[in-house]
Amino acid sequence: MKIVMAIIKPFKLDEVRDALTAIGVHGMTVTEVKGYGRQKGHTEIYRGAEYAVSFLPKVKIEVAIAPGLVDKTVETIAAAAKTGQIGDGKIFILPLEAAVRIRTGESDVAAL
Repeated sequence: MKIVMAIIKPFKLDEVRDALTAIGVHGMTVTEVKGYGRQKGHTEIYRGAEYAVSFLPKVKIEVAIAPGLVDKTVETIAAAAKTGQIGDGKIFILPLEAAVRIRTGESDVAAL
């Protein structure tokens, strides 16, 4: 099993969720986060004063999936989240040792 973690622009969340549902990936955890990569933030003007925004709002999506769905999941997230602009985000793939569904006691792939 694997965890696919993606950091994307907030306005792309619904598109990514719909695309993942369409390929049969159900269940995800979404966290609002802040960060920066190559963008290194930007400047804004508020009440006439200019200030630097170092950390930009992003959304972190975490999906636990069976090993056979990793490539398709990554491709789907990348296609749905892409705008072609700097700051589109990143996708990370991590190993998942075990999973247990609390309600039924099912474990591993059956728990997903």
